[in-house]
Amino acid sequence: MPPRNENALALVDIVLHLLNFLAPACGVAALGALLAKTLMRGTFAGIGWTRVLAWAATAGLVASIAGLAIFGRDGRIETYAALVLLVALGLAAAARRGDSA
Repeated sequence: MPPRNENALALVDIVLHLLNFLAPACGVAALGALLAKTLMRGTFAGIGWTRVLAWAATAGLVASIAGLAIFGRDGRIETYAALVLLVALGLAAAARRGDSA
């Protein structure tokens, strides 16, 4: 049996790291979609929950991946600021596209 590399991540560790990386983007997207559908009923009335959430989550994931690429690590305050901004822009794009997509 080959020697175990103590620095290697187990599959469970990899999955948990990935989920922890995705959690802020998905959480902010879900909160943003909930607030948008609740507070702006007229604007988001014809758009389904999944479409609003998809727009917001995609924008949030782009922000997280870009922050990781630019800064070389996760969790920078600049990345979180960009995350909030891009989720808001994703919600605006969903509202602008409306039910036509």
